[in-house]
Amino acid sequence: MSPSPLPTSGHGAPPLARLLEHTADAVQAVRGGKSLTDVLSRCPAELRPGVQSLSFHTLRWLGSATEVRAMLAPKTPPPAVDALLVTALALLWPVEGEGPPPYAEHTLVDQAVGAARVRTPAAANFINAVLRRFLRERDALVTAARHSALGAYNHPLWWVERVKHDWPQHWQALLASANQRPPMTLRVNARRGTGANYVGGLASLGRAATLLDDPALGGQAVVLAQPCAVNQLPGFAEGEVSVQDAAAQRAARLLVDGANLKPQARVLDACAAPGGKTAHLLELAELDLLALDSDPVRLARVQDNLNRLQLKAELKAGDGRLPQTWWDGRLFDAILLDAPCTASGIVRRHPDVRWLRRPDDIQALSRIQSELLDALWPLLAPGGRLLYATCSIFPAEGRQQIDAFLQRQPPGSALLQPQSPGHLLPLPDNAALGALGRGVALQDGFFYALIQKARSP
Repeated sequence: MSPSPLPTSGHGAPPLARLLEHTADAVQAVRGGKSLTDVLSRCPAELRPGVQSLSFHTLRWLGSATEVRAMLAPKTPPPAVDALLVTALALLWPVEGEGPPPYAEHTLVDQAVGAARVRTPAAANFINAVLRRFLRERDALVTAARHSALGAYNHPLWWVERVKHDWPQHWQALLASANQRPPMTLRVNARRGTGANYVGGLASLGRAATLLDDPALGGQAVVLAQPCAVNQLPGFAEGEVSVQDAAAQRAARLLVDGANLKPQARVLDACAAPGGKTAHLLELAELDLLALDSDPVRLARVQDNLNRLQLKAELKAGDGRLPQTWWDGRLFDAILLDAPCTASGIVRRHPDVRWLRRPDDIQALSRIQSELLDALWPLLAPGGRLLYATCSIFPAEGRQQIDAFLQRQPPGSALLQPQSPGHLLPLPDNAALGALGRGVALQDGFFYALIQKARSP
């Protein structure tokens, strides 16, 4: 999902009350265990951008809104009423560094009450009273809510404790970073141009952007000063540029650079959907690439991406843990395993994740990651490379996973390469970008381990 600012009212814009109705539906669905992506896909197209923005904001501040709602209404209202109430409270919550909201407080309260009259008519007066009391007592209520871990950090308590245990020196910064709007980062197609030229083209259109000078990104990563719809990006439809976070852009270059892959080298992208890394690999080299994913529906998105970029790969639906069901017996020169994980490194882009995950998910996903590593490693040719990746900040899905895998291999048969970045934390560390950085991390949380298989004696 691309980041976007909160919607503003104006000529032709959907009424805020309608947006609040659908946002409350989305929040209620997430609380019930549904993915926000799936919920938004069923939202009316004309409302979807605004509902996405409001849902993102609400889910980032859902902990604080839930705490203060409990103070104002200790008896939990029915789910539909509570979802609308916490949505409005989250949108009235003071957020440092984001400036004033695009609508006045009285307007938001009025529109929330209007949404209640349509959605839960009997609760309209109750919602009006709660919101107006919050505005009268906001400073005291905000201070009180921040005394709890849920209200202070806007993550479930188990998540807070896990991050604190895993990263004792950075846990508060990591939790704070997850509540910030991420930058919109582009990957310029290396077959079509350079990042520097694309930045220049944007400037000529009045759109500010910065080229990231990290050598690991190859001069093709561009950060926009202000997010925009993809149809506003010059050359997007023609395949000149794609939206991809800077951390994710490291994958293809880690696997390809220095690998001395011959033209039409055989490469496997396991767990390939939605196809960003698949496409990046094909932009960088002439490959015989198999894109594998267990979900045929998500695999269709890979094909859509390849079609737009005018690239070709073989696509196959299959479980990477069961090569006997899809593998033709030919060894791969390189394998990218972007394994299923908690997505704990990308919660600022997918703020529903923190509310959907459960503590035992880490162990369950770690088991899947281990099974994938063990199943795919024998498919790699001697001298070949396997890049293991997860968009997670939890060491159980990163460093600990790879340490255990290497211990299972015969001595000297699997070699961790020195260019492996390990854990990349989503923390601000790019002071050179000045105002563009705004204290926001310019990359998501990822883990990468590049492992080379020893050549046969």
